[in-house]
Amino acid sequence: MSTFLARPLSQRRVSGQRHALVAVAHVRLMILMLCLGAGFLVVVGKIALLGLLSSPANAQGGTVNPVVRSDILDRNGEPLARTIDAWTIGVRPHDILGDKRALAEALVKIMPGHDEEWFYSRLSMKANFTYLEKHASPALVNAIHDLGEPGIVFAQEPERLYPQSTLAAHALGYIGPSAKDPNIAGRAGIERAFDERLSSPAERGEPITLSIDARVQAAMESELGRAMVTFKARNATGIVLDVNTGEVISMASLPVYNPNKIGGTPGDALRNNVTQSVYELGSTFKPITMANAIQSGTVTSMMRRFDATAPLKVGSFTIHDERGDPKRWLNIPETLIYSSNVATARIADELGEDREKAMFRAMGFDTKPVIELKEKARPLWPRYWSRTATMTTAYGHGIAVTPLQLANAYAVLVNGGIWRPTTLLKVAPGHAAEGRRVLSETTSARMRQLLRLVCLYGTGRKGDAPGYRVGGKTGTAEAAANGGYDHSRNVATFVAAFPMDAPRYVVLAMLDSPQGTKETAGWKTAAWNAAPVVGRVIARTGALLGVMPDAKREIDLADLRPALTLVAGATPPTGGEEQ
Repeated sequence: MSTFLARPLSQRRVSGQRHALVAVAHVRLMILMLCLGAGFLVVVGKIALLGLLSSPANAQGGTVNPVVRSDILDRNGEPLARTIDAWTIGVRPHDILGDKRALAEALVKIMPGHDEEWFYSRLSMKANFTYLEKHASPALVNAIHDLGEPGIVFAQEPERLYPQSTLAAHALGYIGPSAKDPNIAGRAGIERAFDERLSSPAERGEPITLSIDARVQAAMESELGRAMVTFKARNATGIVLDVNTGEVISMASLPVYNPNKIGGTPGDALRNNVTQSVYELGSTFKPITMANAIQSGTVTSMMRRFDATAPLKVGSFTIHDERGDPKRWLNIPETLIYSSNVATARIADELGEDREKAMFRAMGFDTKPVIELKEKARPLWPRYWSRTATMTTAYGHGIAVTPLQLANAYAVLVNGGIWRPTTLLKVAPGHAAEGRRVLSETTSARMRQLLRLVCLYGTGRKGDAPGYRVGGKTGTAEAAANGGYDHSRNVATFVAAFPMDAPRYVVLAMLDSPQGTKETAGWKTAAWNAAPVVGRVIARTGALLGVMPDAKREIDLADLRPALTLVAGATPPTGGEEQ
């Protein structure tokens, strides 16, 4: 007989309740895990959304980083301006936990550029944030970070860097806020002229390539700086211009500035005297007058002579030549070789007001220089164009233009007679501006001969560079001041082109208020100071520009030899054959 024992009812109830509690616990745990997972996804999604739609904040924490600007390159691809990620070090004074005086002592040991009081004042400011260093190296950031002060903050922010420092500063310009506009934008030069293009997100990866050659620019700035110091000039200007395309290969204005550190820069250093200042450029205008006389038929023979035996009186005004110049009748080559004001004035008198003004307008002397920069000055013309004004402007007195406009006019004289706009952008082969004809090819060919003679036998001899067949003209004019002239100061200019048998480049150098030296016997005219600058620049850069020196080549001067019988030293160039 079998016996069955039944489980008590109370035990069955306890077991059922336990299973029910476990099931509820599992459900609650699943719900909690789902809530935590959902919360995590929300946080991750929020972070991802902020990362996609927002720019990283800067060290200050309250502003958004500026737009990354496109690079600016020279014609050979060398970077002249680019945007990099730079470290900044800032402080939130209210968040400082340590002793501020002790912290200032520690900071001055790491950053000795400021004293302890400067740091302490920054750490004690009532402002929410202030910068300690905006251009910090990674090593400096690490050293400051090791101090362990939570009130000091670090960030990487886009920064405009000019890796060549002061090189071509006036062509490049700079960026920053202004009194009228707190936003970061281009404030001068290419940075200003192409601000929209450089800051466009759509074109961020496309750099702007300039016509500037950094190698030539460095040589020009070096030689100008040397002359500026030697002759104690107030400022100096230099240009190298491609005569066939209008490309500006070099644009220098001294004193210069560093666009990386624009704060505290004097106003005169910020001024681009190549395009922003106008000068009376003296005898450099004489070849333009001569070209006008030849082109118009006023002068048909190089042998024709003009009276330069005595000063020329026109009403109450007297035109005279420099002491020591030959007091005789001068033919056309002699007029330029000796740089006679009197003979040039007589030629201009025959030309007349209308033809002279027409030529100046054709050269662009009645408008601001044509170039991309916005820093440009308008030339100064005589208020009343009298007979005297016609004579004096013929040799560069009473009319003021920018150095860039003069360089472009010389390009017209030697390139076959075509005026083209100047540009700071690299021009692709075969894509130069069409331009307009100002002179005939015959007149231009004659001007190449005459300008070469000035460098062989005249005031431009110190501007000649062996093997490069340089032709040009000096100009020394009294500096304009207070509505008149400062007789103690002058503007010395030499503008030349090379090689004269097939011109490629115009080179201009100008010194404002140079002083005479012992080596120049006290002379402060362009033949002694500006001309040598041009000669040295050509000698240093000619080969870089693709023009190889050749002592056996020379421009054909045979038809002008009879006009040089009375010119001292007017013999064929030694060892050269004319071509």
